[in-house]
Amino acid sequence: SNERHDGLNFIGAAITDSVSQVPEERDRARSIILPHQQAPIKHFSMDIGGTLVKIVYYAPHPTPEASSSSSSPSSSTSPSPSSTTPSSSSTLEHTSTSTIGGKLHFIKFETRNMDECLKFILTHHLHIGNNELRPYKKTINITGGGAYKYAQLIENTLGVTLHKEDEMVCLIEGLNFLLQNIPKESFTYSPIPHFPDPKEFVPVGSNPFPYLHVQIGSGVSFLRVDSETSFQRVNGSSLGGGTFWGLCSLLTGLKDFEQMLQLTAEGDSNQVDLVVGDIYGADYSSIGLSADVIASSFGKIIYDRRRIEQDGEGEPADPASIASALLKMVCNNIAQIAYLNAMRFGLNRIYFGGFFIHDHPTSMQKISYAVNFWSKGNTQAMFLRHEGYLGALGAFLRQHPVPSSPAPVHQDKSPHGTYQADQASQDAPLSFEFKLDKKE
Repeated sequence: SNERHDGLNFIGAAITDSVSQVPEERDRARSIILPHQQAPIKHFSMDIGGTLVKIVYYAPHPTPEASSSSSSPSSSTSPSPSSTTPSSSSTLEHTSTSTIGGKLHFIKFETRNMDECLKFILTHHLHIGNNELRPYKKTINITGGGAYKYAQLIENTLGVTLHKEDEMVCLIEGLNFLLQNIPKESFTYSPIPHFPDPKEFVPVGSNPFPYLHVQIGSGVSFLRVDSETSFQRVNGSSLGGGTFWGLCSLLTGLKDFEQMLQLTAEGDSNQVDLVVGDIYGADYSSIGLSADVIASSFGKIIYDRRRIEQDGEGEPADPASIASALLKMVCNNIAQIAYLNAMRFGLNRIYFGGFFIHDHPTSMQKISYAVNFWSKGNTQAMFLRHEGYLGALGAFLRQHPVPSSPAPVHQDKSPHGTYQADQASQDAPLSFEFKLDKKE
């Protein structure tokens, strides 16, 4: 793995073990500790999607002076949201090159609450550049569709200059970096329901290429990654996280995504789905189908309705079972398309990312089960602890702070990559190839 990446020293990097229970910090992912970082890194990046804004920023460990200052009631006008988050401008602004160590922080906001997001940046002085204690106008890397929609608001509010980065390039750069540098970042999840200790971490150091990445946002993108500098979007689907969120809201009346996921754990999808056993009364062993395999998602609803209306027996499916069946349907569909694309290109590793997964046990188990089922155990579904921040991290890494050690510099002719249309593919409108211009 690399020891440095655009000025960041990742020797000994590790993901923090503790998760804060403070309600204000529910939108944080685990920070990444950089124990040997010395060069002052004073920038952050944003990935603005249709639903969520993701921010990645670096904060050095507080100096003794800053720690004692921050404990004083007069040092800050607002409370710190985290013991690992800077509570005063001195923590971020007045960093000397002698300060050793710090953390990469990850936080998200709903896009509709952009004012709250910008208030966080202002409160924690992330927008203030510093060079020998002289402020300057910072250039911030930003990606995602909202990079254009909210550009003027962000520049006017923060007084910064925005540099727009390509969304897919940032996504893959962030993912490749995590796979090659951060221990206990990627893991497999047992396809067996309620399996004790279902996560098994993948060691860092092995060559991850080639692999298929499945990015699950409102829709789904399927990307074949051939190397650190080359990838291709090979397919896409409109049935993604937005499908689950929208249909679940329509069918259950819930609006909050977290509540929907919680509800799925309380339901029984077999009250809604028509399974092989409902049709045959047992396994269909001659073609290898067990009785609990789904024959038709939501297929049992029509039969139950007829029985209720004609015979007055039974009750309508409860919201929890509907939510459970819906989650299983979306996960199964995504996993099957992922496997078919992996088979198409001869890949046996599939990484699933995006906030839809949300480190949710049921979602990961369903995806793992479906991939294992279709591949007969030959292909693995793999997941990430920072699955929702790949684009924001990639944008962060494409910025150029002071390098922590001398390194050759490659001058890029393009800030992004070179598009090469895949004319031979039947899904050409959904298929294009990137050659990443690596910043060394």
